Amino acid sequence: MVRSIKLAIVALIVGSGILCLSMANQKQQAPNIVYILADDLGYGDVSVYNPTGQIPTPNIDKLAAQGMRFTDAHSPSSVCTPTRYALLTGRYPWRSRLPVGVLRGYSRTLIEADRATVASFLKSKGYQTGVVGKWHLGLDWELKKGNEGLLASADYGIKNEMDTAVIDFSRKPAQGPNTIGFDYSYILPASLDMPPYCYLENQKLIELPTGYTDGNKLQTGYTGPFWRAGKMSPSFDFYDVLPTFISKATDFLKKQTRQKPFFLYLPLSAPHTPWVPSNNYKGKSKVGEYGDFVQQVDAAVGEVVKTLEQSGLADNTIVVFASDNGPYWRESFVKQFNHKAAGAFRGMKGDAFEGGHRIPFIVRWPGKVKAGAVSNATTTLANLLATCKEILGDKTPNPEDTYSILPVLLGKAQQVPNQPAVVHSSSIGYFAIRKGDWKLIEGLGSGGFTEPRDVKPVAGEPTGQLYNLATDQLETTNVYQQNPEKVKELTALLNQIKQGKTR
Repeated sequence: MVRSIKLAIVALIVGSGILCLSMANQKQQAPNIVYILADDLGYGDVSVYNPTGQIPTPNIDKLAAQGMRFTDAHSPSSVCTPTRYALLTGRYPWRSRLPVGVLRGYSRTLIEADRATVASFLKSKGYQTGVVGKWHLGLDWELKKGNEGLLASADYGIKNEMDTAVIDFSRKPAQGPNTIGFDYSYILPASLDMPPYCYLENQKLIELPTGYTDGNKLQTGYTGPFWRAGKMSPSFDFYDVLPTFISKATDFLKKQTRQKPFFLYLPLSAPHTPWVPSNNYKGKSKVGEYGDFVQQVDAAVGEVVKTLEQSGLADNTIVVFASDNGPYWRESFVKQFNHKAAGAFRGMKGDAFEGGHRIPFIVRWPGKVKAGAVSNATTTLANLLATCKEILGDKTPNPEDTYSILPVLLGKAQQVPNQPAVVHSSSIGYFAIRKGDWKLIEGLGSGGFTEPRDVKPVAGEPTGQLYNLATDQLETTNVYQQNPEKVKELTALLNQIKQGKTR
């Protein structure tokens, strides 16, 4: 009996030790990260941000109720490609080989081959990494024999698309998501209104783009079910793209376990044009095809979160929801549908005005981020890399433009520590800098899609725009000439940031 008691005690001690070790390992397990990036979704398209809006978004609202909602978050640019570059590299997009504008479907890779990315960093820390969705950062399509001389120019395929006649689609692109840190990728090359219309899985075409489309609704002014003419895979269905991405994303999540952390970057193709809601969502909103498509995006977010919860992974997963820039929503649509897609802000996608780059940004992290929290911290999507590094305790130097928002998420800071300012760039290259309540735009006009976009200065009048957002949220009163010292201060700071002298 004594021997049995001793054995029982030993077993209890060993069992307790194993249990404690298991609990410690669970406690120390790095958090999973799911980053959902909507495409052209406005600040005012999410009902928790715009209660008077006409588009209910219950799933995104629920995510906000379970985490932290930022009211002053910004995309680094007011158009697609530049924001994606900054998000993954932690560098403002104008530092890249494409300082202004966006890539197309036949463009080559914008992210430099030796550039650290969020994906490559997390992979180095033991994460399983995946990207599903709209890529829009270029692919190094292989050339047909005899055309290798085209690669002599470092800018080939960057400022202008490659000629499809020289591309060998039977060969796997040499550079793309899998060469910058993603273990798995399932992507659309660019926006859903830009050819080629096809999918690539792990950089290999699922189906060759041997088909062709004449385009659709080409006279709508880039709205409705609009897409450009070009090559496509014969079985490609525009209406099935968003459901396909959600299916692939949930498949990725279902394969994950508690044994290894994962990072899923999910850049959606919607609600960017073409506005192609599935039959289940047609007529569901009060804002036409666009509103219906937004509601489908909301449902997609709900499906991803539900998969996490059913897989038992939600408690240790950071879920981020954001948009890559403001909405393409003309003033005529505001009047027609009584819906302000940019919320209370001036302008739309492409603009240097707030409507071009102020975006919904929500972070849910159970047990870490207080549920129902609202932050007024000024932040930018370029801050992802530094935040991931601080979460994992990495002390290596950060790229030029990324600052950790972890102290804000944990309620330890009201603003992003050490961030000197936030810089935005518009579709035609206007710079805007924001520090505190003050915002300086280097130029006159919207700098984007809102008319007038580029106004030439007149002698004796301002050459730029200065707004105090605390008193003039709509950016209606330009106080550039009344505040020369503030203009001088912000101009000097912007130049320092451009030169990388603020670290």
